[in-house]
This record gives sequence, structure tokens and C-alpha cells, in this order.
Amino acid sequence: MVDSLLFHLEEAKGSNILVRLGLLKGSPPSPHSVVPYALLTLHRPSNVDDQQSLQKVLAALELIAQKIPIIFPIHPRTKKQLVLFDLQEKILLHDIDQGAELSFSGIHGFDPLGYLDFLSLMVSARFVLTDSGGIQEETTVLGVPCLTLRDTTERPITISEGTNVLVWNDTEKIVKEAFNILDGKEKKAKIPAYWDGKTAERIIKILAEKHVKGRERAWTSRQKEF
Repeated sequence: MVDSLLFHLEEAKGSNILVRLGLLKGSPPSPHSVVPYALLTLHRPSNVDDQQSLQKVLAALELIAQKIPIIFPIHPRTKKQLVLFDLQEKILLHDIDQGAELSFSGIHGFDPLGYLDFLSLMVSARFVLTDSGGIQEETTVLGVPCLTLRDTTERPITISEGTNVLVWNDTEKIVKEAFNILDGKEKKAKIPAYWDGKTAERIIKILAEKHVKGRERAWTSRQKEF
């Protein structure tokens, strides 16, 4: 996953998604004048299939969105549950193909985005809120603060070394950690060892070395037969 991210990073930076969402200011728009925003993904059953859990998360998001706009590509599962629980009015829905101006507060919802557009948004986000496993890794590589809406993670190194903080569906904790970031108090982090985009190269090298050693052992064995 890290290899894929770093391989596509420059291409993603060429995406026009920030312009399309009105998140670049200036004339012409400048990459150095990005409107501060948070990026959100939310789709796990433990969060969206349980009404109480979803309401607790949304309560935190509403408070955070008063200080910084939240960009929310909505997973189909989540959209279905928002309607089922009559919570869809908490999200300001937009048609991304029509363009948008999202520099104002609120939770701004869209249909799901492609990988490059989403990666571009992640690169420039002030912080990310997510219940996705992969995004915890990606934000650590990018140095973007990440608040994970879960009570556990399969990527503990993103917490011990990276940018990740577990907040689950705890309304108070989500808001506290988000406001800490906005106040410039995000956790100090580093990129874990070997998260450098060269995993495939190392694997090929190891396989090649094993292949050579295997051939050498086979040759030695044949020599002993004679």
C-alpha cells in the first residue's frame, strides 16, 4: 500500500480536485493558498450500522465543522444508513461534477472519489478522520494527522510512531483531538522504517538471492553424486 501511494503521489498532485471544490484561493489559484479543511471517510458497520454510534460520531463532526469544513466522500453503505436513521440532513450534499465552493463550515458530502483525487485531498488536508485501515498508513507516510474512529487498529505502528490517534466514537475525545490539531498541538510523528516505497525491490532482491543459493545448492548436490 505504501509503495502504491508513493508511486502515484506525483500524479495525484496533478489532480484538479482542489480547484473543483473551491479549496484553492488566489488568481490564478495557488497550491500555497489551500483553504484549511478536514477529510472524512466513514463506512465500517460498527460505526454506521449502529444508530447510537453514528449519532455520536456525527455529533463530534458537527462541532468540528463549525471551525473547519469537512470534506466527506460518502460510501454507499453510509449514505443508506444516514437515510435509514433520518440523519441525512446533517450532511450538505453536493454534485462534484457541478463544482462547489467549500470554504465555509459544515460537513460537505459527495459521491465516492477516485484514488488519485482522494489522495490529492489527503495530501493537503489539515487532518483526516477515518475508520479505514489503509488510510491510517497513508496519512502516516504523508505526515498528515489522523484520527481513527475505531477502538482498535491492525496498524499499531501508526500510533506508536506515526500520526494516528484512536478516538473511536467518543464524541468528546474526537472533538478534543481535532481541536488540538487545529491549535497546532498534533502529536509528533515519524515515518516507520522501510516505509519508503521500495518494498517490491527488496522482495525481488531476496527472491533472486534465494534463487541463486538454491541453484548453487543443487549444483553442489549433483557434484557429490559424481
